[in-house]
Amino acid sequence: MNRSALHTRPGILQEIAGSKWSVMRTLAYYDIFHYPLTAGEIRQFMDKVVDDHEFLRDLEELTEQGTIFLHHGFYSLQDNPLLSHRRRQGNQYAEKLLVKAEKIGRFLGQFPFVRAVGISGSLSKNYADEKADIDFFIVTRADRLWIARSLMHLYKKLTFIFGKQHFYCMNYYVDEKALVLEDKNIFTAIEIKTLLPVSGEKNMQQFFQSNLWTDKLLPSCPSREQRQKDARNSWFKKMTEWLLNGSIGNLVEDWLFLLTQRRWKRKEEKG
Repeated sequence: MNRSALHTRPGILQEIAGSKWSVMRTLAYYDIFHYPLTAGEIRQFMDKVVDDHEFLRDLEELTEQGTIFLHHGFYSLQDNPLLSHRRRQGNQYAEKLLVKAEKIGRFLGQFPFVRAVGISGSLSKNYADEKADIDFFIVTRADRLWIARSLMHLYKKLTFIFGKQHFYCMNYYVDEKALVLEDKNIFTAIEIKTLLPVSGEKNMQQFFQSNLWTDKLLPSCPSREQRQKDARNSWFKKMTEWLLNGSIGNLVEDWLFLLTQRRWKRKEEKG
């Protein structure tokens, strides 16, 4: 039966309080993506810290009440065992794709003025399918974001020739002077906490330290650590940064910013 328990029992939200409510909130968020969770994951993404006994009792009581459902080790608001099958398949595909994603992320870390790269999106949450993109979060040097972004997107245009553009989705950029994200909500908090660093370990740790507000929303969820050491910067990165380090670089940065703004404006006008 593919429907949420929240709809099968009218008024159920008023009956749930405390740590049980936190369990339900966590499952409700991931239910949007049809993604069931293990007990450990529920606890990790709850907005409360609870002891083992209370947490296990909550899961047992909510399951017995038919408020949440357990299939093959995964909890969900939906009484649908196919969701657990879908998740297991997605996890298996993600394990293979992560190897490629980490390699690409280290390559992107060699672009001029890039200071850190992290894998984001569904892949960072260990889920993917055959049509999955590889999403990246990029930290750039202060006042060189538009140069870094333009060079990376110029390279991405070349990947269209080989049909590999979905492996190079650089979706989010920040520079070293703007590490604190303005949207302080549960969605942003989960994205930060699940971000998988692959290049620029020190800079990524600085980003995490700049967004400690996430600990208030997800007190049991630690930030993730980079699994491989950083490679030395390439000669191309060193040379380009040297050439564009001063006033010439400032001019190029300003020009690329204005050029990009005009392109975005034309796209908006075209609808």
